[in-house]
Amino acid sequence: MRLKYGMSFAFAALLFIGVTGCGSDEAPVPEEPVAEVSTGDHSGWWCVEHGVPEEECPLCDTSLVGDFKEKGDWCDEHSRPDSQCFTCNPDNFDKFAARYEAKFGEQPPQPTE
Repeated sequence: MRLKYGMSFAFAALLFIGVTGCGSDEAPVPEEPVAEVSTGDHSGWWCVEHGVPEEECPLCDTSLVGDFKEKGDWCDEHSRPDSQCFTCNPDNFDKFAARYEAKFGEQPPQPTE
């Protein structure tokens, strides 16, 4: 009986090595990174995640979305106001950065999202 279980274990180990390989020259494929949910502090003047003043950030304060959409200031492709869509119009960031610089005397951090 002991031999039977020992052989089963050996067969399973050989099967595992045969299927997975041992000493493959290929580098392992990294898993896709998991998006981190921001739990940033929104009590300051500037939204670091989105690169705009907190009180104007509809991505953090969704109650503002309707106002932007009502004004026709909305980018459906990126789900944010056109005036805050730095993907469609990178110059938009410069306008907000100028306001940050006027207030703090330095360039703002780059948006993280």
